[in-house]
Amino acid sequence: MNIEKFIQRAEVLHKRLADLYQTASILPWIPSDLLPQAFKELYNTSKIVQLAAEELHQQNEELIQTRNWLEAERQHYQDLFELAPDGYIVTNTEGIIQEANYTAAKLFNVSKHFLVGKSMINFVSLEERQQIRNELVQLSQLPKSKELLIRLQKSHGELFDAALTVLVVRNSQGKITCLRWMVRNICQRQPLESAIVKNNGCDLFPGYPVQKYSKGETIPLNPLVIWYVCQGLVKLSTYCETGEEVLLGLATPEMVFGSSLTSLNVYQAVALSDVQLVSIYAAEVANSPTLSHTLLPKINQRLQQTESFLVISGRRRVQERLHYLLQLLQRQIGETVPEGTRLSVRLTHEDIASACCTTRVTITRLIGKLQEQGVIDFDFKKHMILKNLD
Repeated sequence: MNIEKFIQRAEVLHKRLADLYQTASILPWIPSDLLPQAFKELYNTSKIVQLAAEELHQQNEELIQTRNWLEAERQHYQDLFELAPDGYIVTNTEGIIQEANYTAAKLFNVSKHFLVGKSMINFVSLEERQQIRNELVQLSQLPKSKELLIRLQKSHGELFDAALTVLVVRNSQGKITCLRWMVRNICQRQPLESAIVKNNGCDLFPGYPVQKYSKGETIPLNPLVIWYVCQGLVKLSTYCETGEEVLLGLATPEMVFGSSLTSLNVYQAVALSDVQLVSIYAAEVANSPTLSHTLLPKINQRLQQTESFLVISGRRRVQERLHYLLQLLQRQIGETVPEGTRLSVRLTHEDIASACCTTRVTITRLIGKLQEQGVIDFDFKKHMILKNLD
């Protein structure tokens, strides 16, 4: 029963009582047999009021329980906010701090209350304040969030490299209501110890969050970040002036890639299978000898693969290019099976053609010929099997 129905019933009750009272006072000669009827009316209407009151009481109890639950949830998330390992700050659109957690205050070596009302720009190094001002002006054009690498300063002037992730919060009308900042001191990330370095998957970077992308997804490239492949295969490519895609390489497990590792203006990374990646800031690599030592062989792997692709493109005959490409794929993504070597990922004829600098039609014809010769075959999942590739 809602409050509107209760009010309606209460008004009906009031009207009935008023009518009975008026009748009894104005018409004193009313036969006495009408009085039981009046009392019956009063009884029935009072029962309605009683039931309504009980329902309202029950609803009030439920509202109290809901309010207590919401308060407990609010306190839970407030505790998570306060005790988060990264600094969290909420500002208005001008960058004035409205709320900050304990970690943020510790990063700047001040109290939480000191931060409230201050501008984020006050904690940016003088050389980079204009960059933050420009970013604040352009926030209305951001789809959701943006990541920045900035030098911040503590209250006593000490500088540190920080990664800032700013999330734009909008209301139902699309107007920006506030900004949420995540602040990380990337120089304080726990250094990698050789004792815990392993040779498989993401165990190489304990403590780093793993990000997953599904097959066919385009992986975002940030010039501040280097991607490390824990699992899966990533296709790296560019586009020539005619709009044709050019395959540059395949980032296999334990390889790295990123826009900071190339001078190409157009550079794209697409997941050829479900992949698991770890993002590492370039500034972290520069500040950590252990991290640099760990990643150097991975970067060297990519360099060697790039040179292999260059050798393939230098072959004059298309048949030779395809032959050397299949040999490279055999080494990079081959899996031993009873029939020969199975390529773990399906590459389209278009992918192979772009790596061989030829057309898809030509590759289709050559692959068909190799299949007739028994050099290659395909399993039931259409994965290529290399059988007699000399």
